Amino acid sequence: MKVPYSWLREWVPVPWGAGELGARLTMAGFEVEANTPAAPPFSRVVVARIVSAQPHPQADKLRVCQVDAGTGTLLSIVCGAPNARAGLMSALAPVGAQLPGDVSIRAAKLRGVESQGMLCSAKELGLSEDSDGIVELPADAPPGTLLREYLDLDDTVLELNITPNRGDAMSILGVAREVAALAQVQVTGPQIIAAAAAHNERFPVELDAAAACPRFASCIVRGIDNGAATPLWMRERLRRAGVRSISAVVDVTNYVMLELGQPMHAYDLGKLHGGIRVRLARAQEPLTLLDGREIACDPDMLLITDREGPVGLAGVMGGLRTAVSAVTRDILLESAYFSPAAVAGRGRRVGLVTDASQRFERGVDPTRQGRAIERAVALLRTIAGGAAGPIDVRETAAVPPPPAPVPLRSSRLARILGVQLAPAQVTAALEGLGMQVRAQGEDWQVTAPAYRFDIGIEADLIEEVARIVGLDAIPETAARAPQEFRRLSGAQAGESALLQTLAARGYQEAITYAFVDPALQQQLFPGAPQLALANAIASDLSVMRVSLWPGLMRAARENQRRQQSRVRLFEHGSRFVGATGDTREIDTLAGIACGPRLPEQWGLGKEARGNADFHDVKADVVALLATTGDERAFRFEAAGHPALHPGRTAKILRDGTTVGWLGELHPLHVKALDFTYVPVLFEVDLAALAVRPVAYQEISRFPQVRRDLAIVVDDDITLSAVTERVTLSASSLLRDLRVFDVYRGPGLEKGRKSIALGLIFQDISRTLTDEEVGKAMAAVVADLRENLNARIRE
Repeated sequence: MKVPYSWLREWVPVPWGAGELGARLTMAGFEVEANTPAAPPFSRVVVARIVSAQPHPQADKLRVCQVDAGTGTLLSIVCGAPNARAGLMSALAPVGAQLPGDVSIRAAKLRGVESQGMLCSAKELGLSEDSDGIVELPADAPPGTLLREYLDLDDTVLELNITPNRGDAMSILGVAREVAALAQVQVTGPQIIAAAAAHNERFPVELDAAAACPRFASCIVRGIDNGAATPLWMRERLRRAGVRSISAVVDVTNYVMLELGQPMHAYDLGKLHGGIRVRLARAQEPLTLLDGREIACDPDMLLITDREGPVGLAGVMGGLRTAVSAVTRDILLESAYFSPAAVAGRGRRVGLVTDASQRFERGVDPTRQGRAIERAVALLRTIAGGAAGPIDVRETAAVPPPPAPVPLRSSRLARILGVQLAPAQVTAALEGLGMQVRAQGEDWQVTAPAYRFDIGIEADLIEEVARIVGLDAIPETAARAPQEFRRLSGAQAGESALLQTLAARGYQEAITYAFVDPALQQQLFPGAPQLALANAIASDLSVMRVSLWPGLMRAARENQRRQQSRVRLFEHGSRFVGATGDTREIDTLAGIACGPRLPEQWGLGKEARGNADFHDVKADVVALLATTGDERAFRFEAAGHPALHPGRTAKILRDGTTVGWLGELHPLHVKALDFTYVPVLFEVDLAALAVRPVAYQEISRFPQVRRDLAIVVDDDITLSAVTERVTLSASSLLRDLRVFDVYRGPGLEKGRKSIALGLIFQDISRTLTDEEVGKAMAAVVADLRENLNARIRE
């Protein structure tokens, strides 16, 4: 939220400069994300009056203007703006002026006529994204005054990050309350006085959805001039707050929303048929919004309707059918209280996040709808005229009750904050926030104002006291007991060692959302229970992830779309398995690789330039498993996974238990997700990477004996199966087993392969004899023949 410093000072006497104010608000829980000037740098631009504007003798679209810049001498300025006319007060950049973008103004001849400067548009001064002509200033603007001084363009705009629980602070008034509490002053603000009604007309309103809309205020204003220009001071405040000026009526409603925090809407009274009715939508009920978007409403969406159908999505955006225009003369002002539950998420479903919905979702003051209309009518009368009728407030029994008192114990306050505050200090802090405080011995009963929805328990009050007293004012105290970190178990996987292993192999760490697109997750993991979020930030981020793959795939795809051909990403995070009420959070390490095997460089062979495949990523995973010191406990077993390529997928086992997966992404998913290169994915439970202490083994002083063995087995026999049979059948004398060749081709039967093994035998206490090694080899050969249908190659 953008807060102009000058606008804030109209509501509260701020004793600090903008920089210190930002620091104090940040310490009070309102982070200042930016502190920027109201306009970009420019110099020597002055207020000037166009004395005359004559057609250019050689150009139809140009005018030669005589301009009074307060120097006593008229300047000749050639201008092409359609609104340049005699009597207009505007902004003049004379020769020597500097404009945004390092533009220097020099004397020039345009079609043979000398121009001694430039009449500026708001866009050229950096005050607007677009512009239809030169700046129009009030008629009483003094010529010769520097424009920066006249418009206070050195004003500072503070951009605040308002937390979701503080909807009451999403306005100038709300921030002013906070400043008043911090500075121990009173909120002053413009006086809002209800004017006498000019007529007695009231518009019929029915509240069918009583809980969703318990209060609805309206007022008929007749005879306005919506073509009247919004005054410069209001346009400037709207611009600094990030809102574009549209028309007199819309500008006033936006201004009141920014100032008081109460969203408003104006209907063209002549386009309303029958009375207003606030009700829930019918399934697939159509509505065309102000931006021209057509939506089909869900049954839980709250609508504002008339006799002919919907005229607005309550709390989000009005409808196009009843929008005000330049010819509108009679309007109906609306100021309502919509419950947060009735508005939350409705706009995001149709791709909308509006200023109004952000405020209604967090909660607005349920008692001040009439005050907002009073302020709007007073502003509108001075800008566009009009005669306002009485403010008609309709209520239901579901109006939020007054806040209940919350007890605050001094002992609890001291225990949580670690310091004993004086009772007067506590009372002053809470009363400064508009709360009613009643002492009860050493404790207090505190009643929050209606706009403070976030105050419900004692801890909330303790937080408020700490914010206002100042966290930096609470002294540091030594803990009563020593605070020590537990030692990392020797068996627990060290996170840094695992992450550094992957980083050393060319991977980069990614951090993705723990909530993902339900459609993508269902596509990758069909049938897996999905834990839905109660209030998702977006429809494609609405379920908790059952795997880290969806987030990594999304990140890899975005990188490929930005011409990153080689992507290696890994993530350490939690995945959530099981249904609601029986969900397990599993610490997981996952990765994705796609694109060339090695980074592009000269001298690479054809094979090295190829894309990474299953075996490349398997080598990365093996390096990861080696950090456990127990690599032999792991094995890869061919298996099927709905997200992965059949025949290019393996599950990872440790001591016979599945602890992860490895494989290429399924071709259907590669096509559906529009990957340029086929991704290879892996995922391992972090608990399975526990380190197994290495036992000391004496190194033998006696020589090794090596025997090579070539066997022919069926093509579907895995190396792990061969290794397992050799290890079981060989005696304890076998120290190592090496595979040094695999052959398929001429000389072998179809569907068979040859594997060459190197068996290393050694004893710790003596030199082995040929007879002992021969017996072990004979046992191995017999076992392979019997269990794997192996044939020995001579």
